[in-house]
Amino acid sequence: MLRRNAMKNLTALLLAAAAIATPAAAAQKTETIKPGYWESTNRLLSPIRDSSTEKRCITPADVEKFMNGPSNRHYACTYPTKVIDDGKITLKGTCVSKKGRKVAVEGEGSYTPTSFQINARIASELFGIPLSGRASTEARRISDTCPPTTASSGK
Repeated sequence: MLRRNAMKNLTALLLAAAAIATPAAAAQKTETIKPGYWESTNRLLSPIRDSSTEKRCITPADVEKFMNGPSNRHYACTYPTKVIDDGKITLKGTCVSKKGRKVAVEGEGSYTPTSFQINARIASELFGIPLSGRASTEARRISDTCPPTTASSGK
């Protein structure tokens, strides 16, 4: 049971790392991603394999929030190194769980106003054992407008 919970937590963290800059990442000095309806595929590549695809509405007000990097209900992430310019992305930072567990995160990728790709590496410890993993996110804008049900919910 303990191992299963540890793997669930690791999976959640790696998916969060894969989403380092989900469709939301954008340029600070050049054109940002365009608001609209986006589809992203998050892949956990190691130490275990997993994949998930989601669709979300990104409003003009959401773009900057996403540019600041991901955090989810399990981890709060900060990226002291964040270079998002000229179609390239480099992020380096730390995610911390609600229980205080720290995970180093590094990612590189590319973007256009309608697409996004990033590869991430993470490093942490679980029960004193060093762990590392890889994850990726690929996203694309699938529509200028969001379906009525997602536009009102922000999802």
